Amino acid sequence: MHSLNLRRYRIYLIIIVSLSFLSIGFSQSRAIIKGNVSDQFGNLPGARIAIEGTDKNITTDVNGNYTFDVDEGDYVVTAGFVMYTNVSKSVTVKVGDTVTVDFILKTGFSIDQPVSLGSRAKPKSLLENTAAVDIISPQQLSNSSQVELSHILHYLIPSFHSTNQTIADGTDHIDPATLRGLGPDQVLVLVNGKRRHSSSLLNVNGTIGRGSVGTDFNAIPIAAIERIEVLREGATSQYGSDAIAGVINIILKKQIEIIQVDNRVGINTEGDGLQVYSSANFGLKVGKRGFINVTAEYRDREAINRAGDYTGRVYSENEAADILAIEQNNFYNQTGYSGRRVMEIGSAETQNLALSFNGEIQMSDYATFYMHGGRNYREGTSKGFYRFPKDQDRVVLELFPNGFSPEILTDIQDDAITLGVKGIKNSWDVDFSHTIGINRLDYTVNNSNNASLGMMSPRTFYAGGFLYNQSTTNLDISRNFDWLSGVNIAFGAELRVENYEIIAGEEASYIDGESTFVDELGEEQPRIVGAQVFPGFRPENELSRFRTNSSGYVDIEANLTDKLLLRGAARYESYNDFGGQAIWKLSGRYIINDGISIRADYSTGFRAPSLHQVFFQNISTQFINGESVQVGTFNNESAVTTEAFQIRKLKPELSSHFSAGVSGKINDKITFNLDYYLIDIDDRIVLSGRFAEGYETILQPFNVGAAQFFTNAVDSRTSGADIAVNFRSQLGTGQFGASLGANITDTKVKGEIKVSEALEGQEEVLFNREEVARVENGQPNYKFNTLLSYDIDQFGFQLVNTLFGEVQFVHPEDGDPNNWIVNEFTGLVASRDQTFSPKLTTNMMISYQVNDNVKCTIGGNNVFNVYPDRHKHSANTEDGNFIYSRRVQQFGVNGANYYIRLLLRL
Repeated sequence: MHSLNLRRYRIYLIIIVSLSFLSIGFSQSRAIIKGNVSDQFGNLPGARIAIEGTDKNITTDVNGNYTFDVDEGDYVVTAGFVMYTNVSKSVTVKVGDTVTVDFILKTGFSIDQPVSLGSRAKPKSLLENTAAVDIISPQQLSNSSQVELSHILHYLIPSFHSTNQTIADGTDHIDPATLRGLGPDQVLVLVNGKRRHSSSLLNVNGTIGRGSVGTDFNAIPIAAIERIEVLREGATSQYGSDAIAGVINIILKKQIEIIQVDNRVGINTEGDGLQVYSSANFGLKVGKRGFINVTAEYRDREAINRAGDYTGRVYSENEAADILAIEQNNFYNQTGYSGRRVMEIGSAETQNLALSFNGEIQMSDYATFYMHGGRNYREGTSKGFYRFPKDQDRVVLELFPNGFSPEILTDIQDDAITLGVKGIKNSWDVDFSHTIGINRLDYTVNNSNNASLGMMSPRTFYAGGFLYNQSTTNLDISRNFDWLSGVNIAFGAELRVENYEIIAGEEASYIDGESTFVDELGEEQPRIVGAQVFPGFRPENELSRFRTNSSGYVDIEANLTDKLLLRGAARYESYNDFGGQAIWKLSGRYIINDGISIRADYSTGFRAPSLHQVFFQNISTQFINGESVQVGTFNNESAVTTEAFQIRKLKPELSSHFSAGVSGKINDKITFNLDYYLIDIDDRIVLSGRFAEGYETILQPFNVGAAQFFTNAVDSRTSGADIAVNFRSQLGTGQFGASLGANITDTKVKGEIKVSEALEGQEEVLFNREEVARVENGQPNYKFNTLLSYDIDQFGFQLVNTLFGEVQFVHPEDGDPNNWIVNEFTGLVASRDQTFSPKLTTNMMISYQVNDNVKCTIGGNNVFNVYPDRHKHSANTEDGNFIYSRRVQQFGVNGANYYIRLLLRL
């Protein structure tokens, strides 16, 4: 027994000694490469370090340091950071060596950065790409004075336009956003290359994008974004429906080992619009090569009010009696507004909370699981037109003896998640993913009444809402071949399922209580049905509709020589409701020399009618020339639309897109891009004007005074140019940067307005001169952005100027001078049409880097307190309420705003 135990001990000893020698041998066969990455101002946390020819790549820690364990050998180590020039160094290591390789990176240009948009091959820089792409870098995002994504893009991308709207129901809380002067639904939004869902809100008020559905950019937290790529050319054949004007790809952060906390507080010089912003972003390593990046963001903005003094009647149409009643009832002191204001006109009050994530898990050397998504919740409060006690058809005096200022409360929840696997199989790159996006908007009407219910009316109503759900499955396969100077073949498929719902409100929000009132002539009159400011959706409006879309594409990219690249793409999409559509694209790029290249493309495209445009229906209160009218929007299923107006089923918008451009680089200090574009769109889907006269019998059962609907009514042509020039150089001991970006665009409605046989002769009603002008002149005809920055020691200075071109408001009835009315400002009979002149706004910022972990900033937006032109015709102010236009806007009416910011890196 003793000898057996001794034998076992000997065996154990041999195993232990053997393992020890193996471990020694193993440790001695390894070496270490480590170092630090910095720029002239300090360490660069989150910089990407890679060993060429291997799968080894990591990011630097909070101090800018990195470490690799490697075998003995010769290596090339490359360090890079977005908007910095990559640096590579060769190193030789032997067993047991610890070699330090430090990098000092210099800032570079976007023209040198590889972009993922516009090509399914290996990412290329703008000089090598056939596509025109703008890049918003991490530095630009971090230094921006804005805290909402749509506004960041508005001031950094000249061809992008988005401002806060006012007195526009839900559009007050979801800003319409456009590219190259087209519509919100003619630009496609991607997140990490995957299609982003649109909002459930259909813009039906008189704002930019009327009749369209856009993406809620502000549901994506800016603290989660690493950079943004903007493809400025038609790309429907590559990415599918909607990409007529271009594609915006939002790339989320991948950084690890850092906690970044951003806090800002700002207020307007008018004393309103207090804005509080707070966010936190951090990353964690998962396994050896995986990560998870998490972001939380909170935004709170108080309301902004730029209403004018009310000049109309309050209690009676008799001037003397009204003045007396106003004094007796102390009217203006009980409205809740200052002075003689009776409305809130400006950016609405909002609270926004977002959580998002982005991650990857390495499953093997050849496969990676990835995921990203998040939830955004927003509460908004906006106001409508004041309801005065003189209007007893809409005000129950027993409840509101002095009238009331109704409120629209919105609850918007936006959810998104993408799960996917990407990897290599038999030398082919394979990417399979599934994305779900859900957007829900609910309306609550507060401080109002349903006049038809009389004294039984509640003051608060749930008015219903919308729900939009988009589920997208993608399979993308590509491979690069060594044919010619390199050929990439890509193909794939997409399956998309959409669901659109209208949710009915509570009964009191829409019911006809049949209450009446006695007018000044002693006659009994019916009261208006539904909650004032926003009547609830009726049960007959409630619906849930689905649509499926399947598509396939092929994309071939061939480098015929080292200088000449040609690309061709084709796509076929099939919808279960309107059928199929084939589109294609041809593009090319030629590198003249190392510093300049030219490119051109021609493509066809389309945009399918959204489910919202096909099925939306409701009754709304619209103010026309100061008078409220109940307007019914009837969808494509309604007998009113198909029989009374003979409107055909909606069909897709078809487009053609030509562009040509040149990109260049001079002495590593100056880069430039110049692009021309020409976009033709046929059968644009629009929301019609209001049809009333002659249709009373048809509309009477619906208790509405006018009808409107969606139809393919117009063709348009958009032409323009994009210009970008960047300069960067050492200035003294600091770094100086300057950039100029410009967009010049012109859109015209072509040919005649398309009407059905039943509406011949009513083209001016279907799409009147105001609506034509909204398409042609409702957005600035040019925009110039300049940015000057200087970083020296621990200080940073930034100056941003934005010149907005003119916009034009055209009154629907003023085409005939016989309809002109007296302008009380001048006493002359004049047109209400007005062109609003160009305006220049200036943003300034000064920052101080306290240490590696703390940065303080003070800055201002629109520091010279510039406002748009005021209305010149008294009738456009609607009894003095509107000093500035709510129909066309260049940059909003906030005025000057100042803020302080504290940025922490932990």
